[in-house]
Amino acid sequence: MKRRFLFVALIAASIIVLSQVIAPQVITAEENRSETYRQLKLFGDVFERVRADYVEEVTDQQLIESAIQGMLTALDPHSSYLNAESFRDMRVQTKGEFGGLGIEVTMENGYVKVVSPIDDTPAFRAGIEAGDLITHLDSEPVQGLTLNEAVEKMRGPVKSNIILTILREGREPFDVTLTRDVVKIASARSRTEDNVAYLRVTTFNEQTMSGLESEIAKRKAEIGDKLAGYVLDLRNNPGGLLDQAIAVSDAFLEQGEIVSTRGRNKDDVQRYNARPGDLADGLPIVVLINGGSASASEIVAGALQDHRRAIILGTKSFGKGSVQTIIPLSGNGAMRLTTARYYTPSGRSIQATGIQPDIMVEQARLEVVQGAAQRKEADLRGALDNGGGNGAPAPAAAPSKATPSPASKSPSDENPTGESAGEPAAPQDYQLARALDLLRGLAYFNTRAIN
Repeated sequence: MKRRFLFVALIAASIIVLSQVIAPQVITAEENRSETYRQLKLFGDVFERVRADYVEEVTDQQLIESAIQGMLTALDPHSSYLNAESFRDMRVQTKGEFGGLGIEVTMENGYVKVVSPIDDTPAFRAGIEAGDLITHLDSEPVQGLTLNEAVEKMRGPVKSNIILTILREGREPFDVTLTRDVVKIASARSRTEDNVAYLRVTTFNEQTMSGLESEIAKRKAEIGDKLAGYVLDLRNNPGGLLDQAIAVSDAFLEQGEIVSTRGRNKDDVQRYNARPGDLADGLPIVVLINGGSASASEIVAGALQDHRRAIILGTKSFGKGSVQTIIPLSGNGAMRLTTARYYTPSGRSIQATGIQPDIMVEQARLEVVQGAAQRKEADLRGALDNGGGNGAPAPAAAPSKATPSPASKSPSDENPTGESAGEPAAPQDYQLARALDLLRGLAYFNTRAIN
């Protein structure tokens, strides 16, 4: 009897404990639902009040789209709502041809911030720089506008003008007049620098990988067995499509992880790995980055850096390491929602920290300093000859292409990519000159080691 009573008592105690554990969870869930309904009722009340009493008549569509836009832009600078027109423009842009000024932008402290100008576009030719803040559009302040609204104002008919007021560090605000044009992006370009192949990737769109393969094939055919290595220039590359960044990284890696993305849930991890095959055939690579290198550019630089496949040279990159997913919505619009963060193969998060170059090289203007004339051994009276022949001096070395003549001004003094509009210019900028010297030094060292 006692045993039976004890068994019943234990069951009763268990029920009491379980009810104490489960009950709060049920109450909490119900409270959350009630709070959600209260907040939705608040939204409905505000919506009705605005629709009925606002000083000017607004449509339901305007109010709903504005509410959605406000909700998304409050999350982070890269989440946003795309109406049907913006969604169409975005799809055109990823294909490599669109209309506008040619700048990749984000929002910072209420201003439009330039992530990067795109090569050979109106903004690039006008000297717009990464890091510039756009404070006014045609004398109207941008504060109070969403990013999409500001972008819409910068778009317009081809050949029409717009005045941007620019705030640049170290300068008073100034105006720049730009003429809108059709922006056609040749996402991959190349040229030969003696025995080095220079590769320039301006953005990551649907044409990038195929274009890069074509450019590498051209340089291999032109330089042949004397090819010493590659310079991959990602400066002022604002990013683009993830699959293209993975493909470009894979082009130079034989194996290993390229990038991983991690979302809100711990199990929501995606890893992308390289396949065998190296388009550079194991030759050394120097990757150029700067503060305008963002997103997909940082994925490529981080992957090649972590695998020690390339030397990263330049200045720290932008630091955009978040993943945006485009989710189509009813009505032909879409939402751009931040869903994950990028991580390099070693597990580094790119977000807000960027890629730190292996060799820090600030952009600079090269100038030959003419020193006072100095006497040499050969100038001394009665100096011995070199004993190796008739004493004739050795032929002078040819001047390096990377060194401009005194007081000269190269196109790269105006832009950091060493390229003018149209055809690429000669590499006169300091960062590129350092990269070329580094590659030539590595090639010379490897040749001596083999011999």
